[in-house]
Amino acid sequence: AAKEQSHAVDKWLDSPWKGFFKSGAPLSPLRSTGVVEDRLMHIGRKFSTPPSDFNLHPGLKRVLNQRAEMLNKRQVDWALGEALAIGSLLMDNTHVRLSGQDVERGTFSHRHHVLHDQKKDQTTFRPLNHLSDDQAVYTACNSSLSEFGVLGFELGFSMHNPNSLVIWEAQFGDFSNTAQCIIDQFISSGQAKWVRQSGLVLLLPHGYEGMGPEHSSGRPERFLQLSSDDPDTVPSPPSGVSAELQQLHDINWIIANCSTPASLFHILRRQVSLDFRKPLVIFTPKSLLRHPEARSSLDEMTDGTSFQRVLPDTHLPQSTSAQTVIFCSGKVYYDLTKERKQRNLEDKIPIVRLEQICPFPFDRVEEVMASYPNASIKWVQEEPKNQGYWTYVQPRFLTALSHKKNISYVGRKTAAASATGNKKTTSDGTGAFFEQSNGMN
Repeated sequence: AAKEQSHAVDKWLDSPWKGFFKSGAPLSPLRSTGVVEDRLMHIGRKFSTPPSDFNLHPGLKRVLNQRAEMLNKRQVDWALGEALAIGSLLMDNTHVRLSGQDVERGTFSHRHHVLHDQKKDQTTFRPLNHLSDDQAVYTACNSSLSEFGVLGFELGFSMHNPNSLVIWEAQFGDFSNTAQCIIDQFISSGQAKWVRQSGLVLLLPHGYEGMGPEHSSGRPERFLQLSSDDPDTVPSPPSGVSAELQQLHDINWIIANCSTPASLFHILRRQVSLDFRKPLVIFTPKSLLRHPEARSSLDEMTDGTSFQRVLPDTHLPQSTSAQTVIFCSGKVYYDLTKERKQRNLEDKIPIVRLEQICPFPFDRVEEVMASYPNASIKWVQEEPKNQGYWTYVQPRFLTALSHKKNISYVGRKTAAASATGNKKTTSDGTGAFFEQSNGMN
């Protein structure tokens, strides 16, 4: 009989990335992903200042001036937070690549990573490639209308070099469905099938603003269904390893819906700081790109800070009298806080955000709920009940709280389509959700 041959897993895993994996070494603790303020200010100013002899479009001059003014107030919006994450990685000598349909400008005209001279044909300026003399190269390139082909290419690029941050952005999150084969067959299960890791980042614009069923949902339910964590088991990490780190190491991919620029900044930088690589799926906002409340202070991004999987309520951090705690994720948080403020209930109803959905933050949910011992739990989402996050989070909340508390759903009914095309119907929903959450109807 032929002699069987065996191969150690680490030989397969390490072969494409020489020197990246430390064989037998324990996991390094999670590092701070904050950056010293002087460097953040330097990147922000460079990002907001074109060359003096560059003929910029007047409308874009206003955008850059507004960024500079915001920076002087130590405030950061979504586009600036993203630029600070990319710029700081470039100055750490980490190559960053961003591709997708209209990514240079940004689908919603918010990014502007490639400036075009209005008087000299084919003359461009890329501010993030002019931060320092010894920085890494930043590549931002618009792609063809083929999500399947482009995402497959970017996946291959990410598997070539673990020390690059490779990002693919869908024009709308809905459009990722034409790349479903790449997502299902390769990204979600590549490590399980072939012992090959990837740190590819998918940015999927997602949010209900009345734009119809083809421009509202990145289909988070599909990604969450493909996640490999057990809903019935609270992770038990080995001694010396945090639950957060062990979960990141064991999961097949990471899924987030960041509601602040600081969260986006930290989660992008965390991708590169880990000892291993996992795909990252971020459901990104549309209306929040310019929302006055959706801003972060530089204090949330400076040295010593890091990504927060759960953002507790700042108005009511703890209360024995609170009867209901609302949990949610993403844009709906700002809709709910607006309704809460209009009803003068900021000191009565805490609203807590999950910034990272998967792997589920069991430990943080338990900690937060310890601050509201007498409260019931409501999960509020924009998406229909059979979509979005509900079927993923519901059993995990029960496990996190040892089945001592139940959690109720508040949101739209089940539906075949992801959204309606009626803007009024969409906007009217949030007020009703808030009332349902607190027994007002």
